[in-house]
Amino acid sequence: MLDKLSRQERLQLMRFICSFAWADLQVRDQEREFVRKMILRLQLDEEEAKEVRSWLDVPPKVDDLDPMKIPRAHRQLFLATARKMASSDGDIGKEELENLDLLEQLTR
Repeated sequence: MLDKLSRQERLQLMRFICSFAWADLQVRDQEREFVRKMILRLQLDEEEAKEVRSWLDVPPKVDDLDPMKIPRAHRQLFLATARKMASSDGDIGKEELENLDLLEQLTR
């Protein structure tokens, strides 16, 4: 399903993924590794990968994280990938759970 995403949708997905890495205000090594693997899986070019990696240093802008802009056809994919990110460090924190619940509610 990831191969069906447009360039814009791939970057949108990665904005959400990186925002979940920041949910507890700390980006762990396991979360960075998850993002690295997603960059490879999504076959992002060097410019896109650089932009995504920058979101691990400074979180994506809140204005760029509108769940209602996620295409309906991809909402479950975004939610499933966000869940994987949230659990990538072996600990789903309170903030991550709240963000997952909110994303799930908004993408129904």
